[in-house]
Amino acid sequence: MTSASPDTAPSTPLEEVHAAIARAARIAGRSPADVHLVAVSKTQPVEAIRPLLATGHREFGENRVQEAQSKWPALKAEHPDIVLHGVGQLQSNKAADAVALFDCIHSLDRPSLLKALAHAMDAAGRRIPCFVQVNIGEEPQKGGCAIADVPALLAAARDADIPVLGLMCVPPADVEAAPYFALLAKMARDEGLSGLSMGMSGDYETAIMLGATHVRVGTALFGARNYSA
Repeated sequence: MTSASPDTAPSTPLEEVHAAIARAARIAGRSPADVHLVAVSKTQPVEAIRPLLATGHREFGENRVQEAQSKWPALKAEHPDIVLHGVGQLQSNKAADAVALFDCIHSLDRPSLLKALAHAMDAAGRRIPCFVQVNIGEEPQKGGCAIADVPALLAAARDADIPVLGLMCVPPADVEAAPYFALLAKMARDEGLSGLSMGMSGDYETAIMLGATHVRVGTALFGARNYSA
């Protein structure tokens, strides 16, 4: 991971995000290289993605399988080193498509999806690393495994030979995210997991200071999303 020179003010959104990551990592006594910047390109056209690819950035995230299928096979053919993350809620009937397309899945959150992913991975002959998504704020409208059910889901994932990188969360909106990030980090430590997918455009610096290994940043890189497109 690169950051802007200390003598040069960041001039692009990507440079600004890299500089913020480096600053937060330094405060936490961490190396910025230990933080994966997942550029979330949902609703963004290929034309908006190419400038980031031109800088050498290679980690991207998409929320929906169908949208990802329309953009990324051609881009991955051009740049085989792209790492594509599935960061949105995943329907079990899309498991095979997700396994074929993504290199990492951040939203494993229930036994039915686990079974579908395990079957799809067996059929495809590839194991896709996953994060278990935790409903850290216990919000009924959100996906994610209930906190109390996380140990059982992790055990089932290991039994199914699904590689588990760590835990993922989306804290409640419009409240301080730090306590939720700290709770997720404690849960991961208790389970012997090192990966933490947490932090988005508004709070990724806080997440890094609390141990995030993967931050999912969209708006800060691409600008406001056009959901009507």
